[in-house]
Amino acid sequence: MFIEERHQTILNIIKEHGRITIGEIQEKFNISVDSARRDLRLLEEKGLLKRTRGGAIPIAQVGIMPPRRRDMKKMESYDNYDSIAKKGTELIKENDIVYLTSGSMGFIMLKYLPKDIRYTLVLNSPSLANELKYWDNLTVYMIGGKMRMHATTSIVDSFATAFVKSMHFDVCLMTAAGVDADFGVSNGTDETATFQRAIIENTRKSILLLPHHKIGFKAFIKVCDVNKFDTLITDWDALEEELIKIQETGVDVIVTKKE
Repeated sequence: MFIEERHQTILNIIKEHGRITIGEIQEKFNISVDSARRDLRLLEEKGLLKRTRGGAIPIAQVGIMPPRRRDMKKMESYDNYDSIAKKGTELIKENDIVYLTSGSMGFIMLKYLPKDIRYTLVLNSPSLANELKYWDNLTVYMIGGKMRMHATTSIVDSFATAFVKSMHFDVCLMTAAGVDADFGVSNGTDETATFQRAIIENTRKSILLLPHHKIGFKAFIKVCDVNKFDTLITDWDALEEELIKIQETGVDVIVTKKE
């Protein structure tokens, strides 16, 4: 088989199954680990896929947005998302003032938020706040503004941005659409990026929570340089060479382990 044919087969598998592993490439084409990795590197350089530590996944569109209709309480929870969410909640200390993301990661974090210490959560999702109304160890503040009419019910408009500019946080636990060592942290809309900048500027310790497929990805609108965050928490499948570049900017990178 010519290398071009092998590359096309790899791309077909990714299109059909959503990913491919180094091991699968080795087995299917009877080639070495180094050859399999070289194939993926060449295809990534052509913009045809995105490499991960253990293989590759499809390239996402720059302006990709989450689905509007989704039951956040019943959504499928993947092991890597769980591990990132759990590690993030471990960084909350007693009496902290914490901004908690309204994204899917925020809903996953509900099952790991500490219940044995007192702290304050600042939220911009009525749906997320509703899940916490009977927690006796929490004080909860809701950010006001126009609610987005989709699953996360997030509030990120100009009213919300003005609201958080009058606050200061010990910790923010934030997600984004992507992070790249050179381009920085990015998201899908300008209002989200503006809102997030306001929180980051008013936070003592900023923590970014991103699964592997968002590492090395550039979304539509830049939020900030990556070193505006103190810590990045990601999972075991994130591409090591991109994590090294992020570390070199001064960010503490935590890679969770697969259980």
